[in-house]
Amino acid sequence: MARNSTPEMENREKSKRVSALSGLIPFLRPYKTMVILSGFALVLTATISLILPMAVRRVVDGFGENNAHLLDQYFGAALGIAAALAVGTGLRYYLVTRLGERVVADIRKAVFDRVITLSPAFYEKIMTGEILSRITTDTTVIQSVIGSSVSVALRNVLLLFGGMGLMLYTSAKLTGLVLLIVPAVVVPIIVLGRRLRKLSRENQDWIAASSGSASELLGAVQTVQAFTQEKITADSFDEVTEKAFTSAKRRIGTRATMTIIVIFLVFSGVVGVLWIGARDVQSGAMSAGELVQFLIYAILVAGAVGALSEIWGELQRAAGATERLVELLNTKDSVTDPANPKTLPRPVRGAIDFQGVSFAYPTRPDHIALKDATISIAPGETVALVGPSGAGKSTIIQLLLRFYDPQSGQVMIDGIDLRELARADFRE
Repeated sequence: MARNSTPEMENREKSKRVSALSGLIPFLRPYKTMVILSGFALVLTATISLILPMAVRRVVDGFGENNAHLLDQYFGAALGIAAALAVGTGLRYYLVTRLGERVVADIRKAVFDRVITLSPAFYEKIMTGEILSRITTDTTVIQSVIGSSVSVALRNVLLLFGGMGLMLYTSAKLTGLVLLIVPAVVVPIIVLGRRLRKLSRENQDWIAASSGSASELLGAVQTVQAFTQEKITADSFDEVTEKAFTSAKRRIGTRATMTIIVIFLVFSGVVGVLWIGARDVQSGAMSAGELVQFLIYAILVAGAVGALSEIWGELQRAAGATERLVELLNTKDSVTDPANPKTLPRPVRGAIDFQGVSFAYPTRPDHIALKDATISIAPGETVALVGPSGAGKSTIIQLLLRFYDPQSGQVMIDGIDLRELARADFRE
């Protein structure tokens, strides 16, 4: 049974930057074509969104002209742009969502392929439920980011910079006033973003601990019931689950605070700028269509900033999930095959020798399971291992299968140390 790993969980390195998402690049690389097509669709929809306000401006300014045919053309062009935007958005959704599902499937397979080959020594230090949490919960977070958040974030970045440029083109004066509120928006994003990143990783760790605890306790349900430990066990699970909820509540509160501050500052600034713009229209400094065009760009930019403030938290959460999955993929096993393994001579005789073997399990280094054990079993010989619980009977079998390596001594088959053989060779 897996041991409780909460202390190890608490000591894990915390995610410090969104660049941890670079760990996903090897999984995206095989799908370059889909990534490029998704990027094209993303740029297309962002460009169309930036063109649409220009069409609206012409329609608004066209109201004052006695030219019905020209007005019909303006409305027709606006309808065509809207249709192109709809098609582009649907294409982007299909490509990006499909890419996210494909990458997550590959990540799950890669992680499972890795953990299934790790020796039992690894499972002495981590709960099976936590591994399952990483394969399920963490990959779901990544799927959400790849299939949605990254796409939305890149689109909003394009809208932010494109909208700012076109706002400047429409009215440099009003754009300058808008830029004055940028520092007030950026500061809370940076300050609260750091706290959100830490809380996101902590929340994911407690969720994994909760899943691991449930898996461990349900796996030993007969033992729990035999000793009437149901209430104590339930209380233990409740405690871990409540800690996960408390961590999530802090994360949600921080994100909500950041969203409130950013959106309020952005839209308050926009309202003030538009008040000045309305006065310019009255004075004839700009047309009504230009003000409407600037208004739409200002809304696009404000919406992009608000969306990015929310998505930033999702990206940080995904960065933490990526780190946890990469940890599993890069886990160094304490039992490995040699670079150039020897092979057992054929036919295999099956002579077994333990020479001065001493061993303690990784989670109980102070408890010696075997001490200076020497055993010789001839080919074809039948031997019974007899002794009280904890005498080392199971340990001998586990060392013979090389689930663990002894701290000293040698375990040999046909005169060859198991550490010099590939595990698949003698296990077959």
